Amino acid sequence: MSYDASGELWFVNTRFSCLCTLHKSYSFEPRWRPWFVKAYAPHDRCHLNGLAMVDGKPKYVTSLGVGDSKSAWRANKAKGGTIMDIEKNEFVYQGLSMPHSPRKYKGKLWVLESGQGSLAYLDEKTGKLETVCQLPGFTRGLSFHNNIAFIGLSEIRESNTFGGLPITERLKERSCGIWMVDINTGGIKGMIRFEGAVREIFAVEVLTNSKFPAVLEEGDDVINMSYTLSNEVLAELDHQAIADEAKKQAEEDAAKKKEQEKA
Repeated sequence: MSYDASGELWFVNTRFSCLCTLHKSYSFEPRWRPWFVKAYAPHDRCHLNGLAMVDGKPKYVTSLGVGDSKSAWRANKAKGGTIMDIEKNEFVYQGLSMPHSPRKYKGKLWVLESGQGSLAYLDEKTGKLETVCQLPGFTRGLSFHNNIAFIGLSEIRESNTFGGLPITERLKERSCGIWMVDINTGGIKGMIRFEGAVREIFAVEVLTNSKFPAVLEEGDDVINMSYTLSNEVLAELDHQAIADEAKKQAEEDAAKKKEQEKA
């Protein structure tokens, strides 16, 4: 998913093999589909999966294959992946192993080949794909900050979909987490390895100038107690009264929790 320059949210609809935006009355509004997919159907025909925005507009998408029948991509999953230009309706590159997370950054078109466990970029002058590094997991989820690429790695043990790929032949054991890679040298600068219940990563996003970000769900107490106010109202807000009330509520919650633990 990604917002365009106008603030509209675009997203890849993998099941219907198309690129969509939201609609007030319908489940989604199709905006583009590959030229080889002749009609809409919930058949995951090419496993469209990645979206790259350029200059505030959707530009590139990735797919795991090419076909116009149900799950047609599975027939050549090891090397049937593509990068497509949605403005020109043409292939930018073919023959990829389960590509994911296309990104345009510092003048290069980057892509993860999850079937290779790699980070690569397309040299648009030569038309060749240049592999920067190979990592110990299925690469899915890519974001950049300065010269560092933050890459999601998935362990994945399921063999029907992910068997017969270069990475499963290269590595018997794979890792899950976030790897940090220098895009100039391919060197690993750090990693966060998940060894508990988390086994798959699908997306990674760098949040700059943020501390302790969190994902809130509808109905969360933080949302119910949050307000958006104008500067004029904020100037007359009784901050001390609000702080005192929050402190009192926290003390009551702590006491309640303590009683529950005793019980």
